[in-house]
Formats: sequence, C-alpha cells, structure tokens
Amino acid sequence: MAAVTTVPGFGALVGPTARVCAPRPATTRGRRVSRATYRRRRLLAAVLVLGAVVVMGEAGVALGGTPLAAPERRPAPSAGPTEVVVRPGDTLWTIVERLHPGDDPRLLVDELSAARNGAPLVVGETIVVP
Repeated sequence: MAAVTTVPGFGALVGPTARVCAPRPATTRGRRVSRATYRRRRLLAAVLVLGAVVVMGEAGVALGGTPLAAPERRPAPSAGPTEVVVRPGDTLWTIVERLHPGDDPRLLVDELSAARNGAPLVVGETIVVP
C-alpha cells in the first residue's frame, strides 16, 4: 500500500495577497461650498471668458478687420441727374461705374448710348447721367 504525503502550500497559487481596506465614508452630494470658493470660481470663469474675447478680437484684427468695425458707408444716391465732364480715356461704362459703384452699369450705359444716338464721347463734353 502506498502512503500519501502532503506538504502544506504545495500546489497552491502563489501571488499577491489581497489587502483588506477599510471602507471609505460616503461623500454627500449637494454639499455647499464656502463663499470664498464660490467667488474664486466666478472670478476664474470671468477671466477665462475675458481672455477668449481678447483672443477672438486679436484674431479678427489679424485676419484683416476689427470686430467692432462699422459697415462701409456709401454716399447717398443723388435725387437728380448728374452732369459729368468727359475726361481723356473715359467711356460711358467708366463714367457710370464712377458715379454708381457696385451697381450693374449695363442698363444705364444702354440708356445713355440710346440718348446720344451712338455718338462717340468728346473730351471736355458735358453729359447728363440720370
């Protein structure tokens, strides 16, 4: 008959032992912070917002404009016709573009050309542009 001997710990898994930690106390939610902490947080938020505004303003200036710029102003259109003295190199097109920038000059050029019966412009001549 065979005898069976055992060695205590032989064949057992060896590894770090589990630590037993004391449970932490529960934290209460909705706990009020002190006035000083509240003021510091408000001050920090205000500084961050102010910094963001300054950075955006600087970026606007760097990109070719100021964030507080007023829209470009144009002179008010005159109520009546305008007399123009023809200069060297002027055409009906350039005269109309000079008097009405940003508008489509085609209709007014056609109207002026029809009123002149297609006659060429002469330097020093005075024409009336509506």
